[in-house]
Amino acid sequence: MTLLFMSKIHNPAVWTAALRHHLPDLEIAIWPEVGDPSAVEFALVWSPKPGELRRYPNLKAVFSFGAGVEHIFADAELPPVPVVKVVDARLTKGLTEYVLLHVLRQHRRLDLMRRAQDQARWIGFATPDTRNTTVGIMGLGEIGRDAAFALVHLGFRVAGWSRTPKDVPGVEGFHGPGGLDAFLKLSRFLVCLLPLTPDTRGILNRERLALLPRGAHLINAGRGPLVVDEDLIAALDSGHIASATLDVFHREPLPPAHAFWSHPKVTVTPHNASDTVPDSVAAQIADNIRRAKRG
Repeated sequence: MTLLFMSKIHNPAVWTAALRHHLPDLEIAIWPEVGDPSAVEFALVWSPKPGELRRYPNLKAVFSFGAGVEHIFADAELPPVPVVKVVDARLTKGLTEYVLLHVLRQHRRLDLMRRAQDQARWIGFATPDTRNTTVGIMGLGEIGRDAAFALVHLGFRVAGWSRTPKDVPGVEGFHGPGGLDAFLKLSRFLVCLLPLTPDTRGILNRERLALLPRGAHLINAGRGPLVVDEDLIAALDSGHIASATLDVFHREPLPPAHAFWSHPKVTVTPHNASDTVPDSVAAQIADNIRRAKRG
């Protein structure tokens, strides 16, 4: 039983040790040193080379390193086998921490206080009231729900938008194309945790950003292509959007010449809002391999 390991950003030694703890007899081939393609039954991948997975005639399943699977489905030659994502409690908690960090950073105007400190100025302003501040969560899957619960616990008004109706306690729900405009108009903070699909690509464009309240803050920890970069920069320059915190981008690493790096209203983080922890998910992957072997 051989698993193909294909990723440029994950440490194969760490993952090999974690997986073999649960499957001691598992053979692991580190791409591109694969050996016999017919021996490969499973693949654990991140952004696999297009057309590569079709080379393995006995492939039974493809596992993603993370919760997103669009990097796998981007392969037009993907063989017709199950594609399995990770549901990782530690990954979810990490993203919730990221959302809370950046909502609270802007809600409590930390950037303003940092600038005042740099100028040795003592400034006074009223502490904002969470009860009068709506945080909108785009995407109410496992991660979005966890972030929403944490924000509700802090006293924020929380709204959520999803493709289909979702009942989340304490969260005002909106769904589908018909509910998107009303949802955006409420969202003083917009937290985007959507997956990338044909329907969500470019969903945050000029028209939709304009629906947000003036002075709104955007946090995108979903996928880069959800946002039209030029439209976001224009909204920031006009003052309609007060700030953008971006963890994901159209191209990664973000090119050095991109305007986001130097824009005074943009915080760039290097796609590290959270990450899959091998010790946390190896058992899940191993269990799914056993299921696949049983059919």
